[in-house]
Amino acid sequence: MTLAALGVVFGDIGTSPLYAMRECFHASQGGLAVDPANVLGVLSLIIWSLLLIISVQYLVFVLRADLRGEGGLLALMLLVTRNRKSPRLPVILTFVGILGATLICGDAVITPAISVLSAVEGLNQITPAFKPVVVPMAVAILVMLFFFQRHGTARLGVVFGPVVLVWYVVMAWLGLTALLDRPDVLHALNPVWAVRLFWNNGLAAFRVLSSVFLVLTGAEAMYADLGHFGRTPIRLGWYLVALPGLLLNYLGQGALLLSGGESLPGNLFYRMVSPGWLYPLVILATMATIIASQAVITGAFSLARQAVQLGLWPRIAVVHTSARHIGQVYVPGVNVLLGFLTVALVLGFRDSGRLAGAYGIAVSMAMVLSKFLVLFALQDYWSPKVCRWLRPLMLVLLAVDVSFLASCFTKVWSGGWVALSLAGTLFLLAVTWRRGRAILREASIRQSFEIPMFVADIPRSKVHRTPGTAVFLAGNWKSVPRALLHNIKHNRVLHEQTVILSVQTEEVPRVADSERVEFVDYGHGMYGVLVKYGFSEDPDLPTVLKTIRQGGLSFDPARTTYFLGKETLVLREVSPMARWRRQVFAFLSRNASDPSRFFRLPANRVVELGLQIEL
Repeated sequence: MTLAALGVVFGDIGTSPLYAMRECFHASQGGLAVDPANVLGVLSLIIWSLLLIISVQYLVFVLRADLRGEGGLLALMLLVTRNRKSPRLPVILTFVGILGATLICGDAVITPAISVLSAVEGLNQITPAFKPVVVPMAVAILVMLFFFQRHGTARLGVVFGPVVLVWYVVMAWLGLTALLDRPDVLHALNPVWAVRLFWNNGLAAFRVLSSVFLVLTGAEAMYADLGHFGRTPIRLGWYLVALPGLLLNYLGQGALLLSGGESLPGNLFYRMVSPGWLYPLVILATMATIIASQAVITGAFSLARQAVQLGLWPRIAVVHTSARHIGQVYVPGVNVLLGFLTVALVLGFRDSGRLAGAYGIAVSMAMVLSKFLVLFALQDYWSPKVCRWLRPLMLVLLAVDVSFLASCFTKVWSGGWVALSLAGTLFLLAVTWRRGRAILREASIRQSFEIPMFVADIPRSKVHRTPGTAVFLAGNWKSVPRALLHNIKHNRVLHEQTVILSVQTEEVPRVADSERVEFVDYGHGMYGVLVKYGFSEDPDLPTVLKTIRQGGLSFDPARTTYFLGKETLVLREVSPMARWRRQVFAFLSRNASDPSRFFRLPANRVVELGLQIEL
């Protein structure tokens, strides 16, 4: 596993020791009393959560559920909806996937806020005089982080891995030194202590599950990075670097609690070092949290691009920041929104302990939804005989995830509503866009007619044939687009070479070049072309058109004109969609990115024809 991959995959989960253990005993957050039995019980929960949920559930089973090597909720959604006999089940599973993806976006807002804020709060351990500058300093770091997104992560990526590796080594060393002072903390490896925790504390222990869950918040990121790095590097990085570092550090914090008795001053993580080492540790922790934030931000960019390609979101501007790596993209609109919301969270909550109430609920819901989808994918990767015993095991692990989710819901009013509100809003926008496009597509099919009928009428028509090539972008490459009819009606011309071009996103990450284009020659200079892309690819139509060498069709960039239909939506009195949703859809449509930029068409060769469409 490369060092750069180590920084991307395990940066998020590596910052959880800054706040997770502390929150379990944070009195204002409903934490437990600091006594040996509770400390060992919480540690046992943390250890076995890391082992069962990540080491077994994710690394062994979930990483097997890939779509041609691609991971993440949207890829999993496509995987489980293919070839389903029931007409309703794919719809339900699609909505589950969309909801999970919006929850991941909620996590992308909260992770930078809580990570950076918790790291900078280490200054309070040095002297209380730093307290007034913690929030402004966190805001300044976040503003710079989002400002520099436009330059991409290619240059910073070379330092991500080494910094995260040093971070894990330091965490392991700090934990080991504290553990050697209280080796009896190793009793927490016995799961009986976790059972005793619930037996002795009841509802209070259940509420603490939401704080224990904070140690798992980077699990979904590992799955999403499957397509970039592969199973083996992720598993090696976890078992050899991340897991040992996390376990030793949490055990060290537990040993510190056992030594400290009832007192719990300051941040547990920073209490493991002497005052002279606090400055370097705060700097290292801040760098680690910046890397963790960078990982979730770039993940949000990739998720937004996939959502656009799959028709779940309007077209948005996507900027490629690396000539060598197609996955490194910058999405300006998403960056501005994430930056604004993240800074607003820091200014609103002003303390990582309070912000922890908002953290976890989005990720826990996404984990439950992804495991639900994995249950439908088991049959694609395991034999029926293995599935008979594997499915009950996954149901048991899913029940554990549901327990974490139920505990996180106890903190809805203390901050969890932030993530749920954001995810709910994005989900509503996504399903509205998807439904609106489906209605327009159905209307277009009803009003269109086949290209052969149009071609048969060309010899009898008196339309003038002008030199050059016209490319009409259309939703259906086998029907005559309205833009072409409008051009003939008003301009009375038809180009010598007229191409009806459609772009189709396949339910795979990437499409082979040999399968990229479908071509039909209708005669009389009329052609139909279908260009296919995977949901992890970006359309570049001029480049693809240059490769077509069929039916005498040839593309000269200087003699090719691209015709686009500029749609103006008119709301009907009667429609299958509520009026307020149609207004939302119209707003999204008006603010969608220019299709000529999205498909990389030369600006000086594009003609837009105005069209009115009823919705």
